[in-house]
Amino acid sequence: MATRTSRETVTFSSPFLLEGVGRILPAGSYEVITDEEMIDGLSFPVYRRVATMMLVPAKTNVVEMLGVDPVHLTEAKNRDLQSAACQSDVVASKI
Repeated sequence: MATRTSRETVTFSSPFLLEGVGRILPAGSYEVITDEEMIDGLSFPVYRRVATMMLVPAKTNVVEMLGVDPVHLTEAKNRDLQSAACQSDVVASKI
């Protein structure tokens, strides 16, 4: 089967918890890598996701590649956006 890999950078403005990682990750930018396989036998190209990985800092000065659930990653990004919006509302109300 043909596979394709896509990469994107996601940025968190606050420390966050990602289900399945088991520790709080610091705010910052993270590379997310998604592998997809082409489904054969169709008259048009269709891909299905087979793996999503995220590069995260480890305890020492190295980077770990962890398998993550894309649904949990989206939930974490949404929580971060809501948190950032609440913080900007607080700052705006103090001005």
